[in-house]
Amino acid sequence: MYVDLLELEQYRNYERLSLKFDPGITILYGDNAQGKTNILEALYLCATTKSHRGSRDKELIRFGQEEAHIKMYLVRHEVRHRIDLHLKKSKSKGVAIDGQPIKKNGELFGFLHMIFFSPEDLSIIKNGPAERRRFLDLELCQLNKLYYYNYTNYNKALNQRNALLKQISFKPSLKDTLDLWDQYLAEYGRCLIEERERFIESLNDILKEIHRQLTGDKESLSIGYEKNVSVEEYEKAMRDRRETDLKYQSTQTGPHRDDISFLVNGIDVRKFGSQGQQRTAALSLKLAEIEIVKKLIHDTPVLLLDDVMSELDSSRKQYLLDSIREVQTIVSCTGYDDFIRSRLMIDRIYRVENGRLEEITV
Repeated sequence: MYVDLLELEQYRNYERLSLKFDPGITILYGDNAQGKTNILEALYLCATTKSHRGSRDKELIRFGQEEAHIKMYLVRHEVRHRIDLHLKKSKSKGVAIDGQPIKKNGELFGFLHMIFFSPEDLSIIKNGPAERRRFLDLELCQLNKLYYYNYTNYNKALNQRNALLKQISFKPSLKDTLDLWDQYLAEYGRCLIEERERFIESLNDILKEIHRQLTGDKESLSIGYEKNVSVEEYEKAMRDRRETDLKYQSTQTGPHRDDISFLVNGIDVRKFGSQGQQRTAALSLKLAEIEIVKKLIHDTPVLLLDDVMSELDSSRKQYLLDSIREVQTIVSCTGYDDFIRSRLMIDRIYRVENGRLEEITV
């Protein structure tokens, strides 16, 4: 699987852009704030309908315009496909695959698998649990449509229950209706917990070997699933914590409060690891993500690297470069000397300046 062509119209700082890719490595280089990351963001949107920055649709539209269009052409199992996104300021986005509109954005998940790696990902270890849950959910939604279905329904039920908890403070008679939402949450929440458990177990095996090689056999990394509640105790825990929920007017039990632990030589690096250990653990996690996607979809994902090279030391940089040789990789950076020195086969190099691209002869 690989991206063949990207077309942008009135998107971010691009009035119009047509950008050709090859199955190997494409480099977008230039100074900061020129539009390199905007291209990676548009690609990621076509795979997930979401901005990696968390931006809203109206923020993606070029200043002074009412709508934007993105078209991405990709080759999947030797067949060329097109994904269209129509962004509007006042309406929800429209999405189509091969000219056929889809009813729900979730239909796009799994059609094209992209992995986004940015400097912010190097902080996933030391940041709060929400960042680590976001990593889990985005990956599992792309890999498993059933997970996306359960995840969407879980969050709908969670929002409804939290709204009800607030209403009960004004209308106590509504308290009896909590039982129904407890059942919904438990039904969908159990599915999320089971899938997360399986995913982390599979990820752990790959992660350990990558980290061992990254550290020259000096460190051993393992990750653990810190469940807020077990599948077996779910409904009982919700009943036991109901008064607490009513007090805080929010649901305290469920997978929306899960976390992932990272242990290096038995020490929790989230709290006690050095910055170098945290970054190495984060790099191991992203590299393991590539391998587990290959294993589960029996194809290669598309890797987006957003100015990550400048954040890594020479040994970790080289390991990353060695790991991307068989994966279509689209890189944003301020310079490409590291890639040349590593003797990587670079297919295309574009210089990006103020929303304009110039192809450089490789």
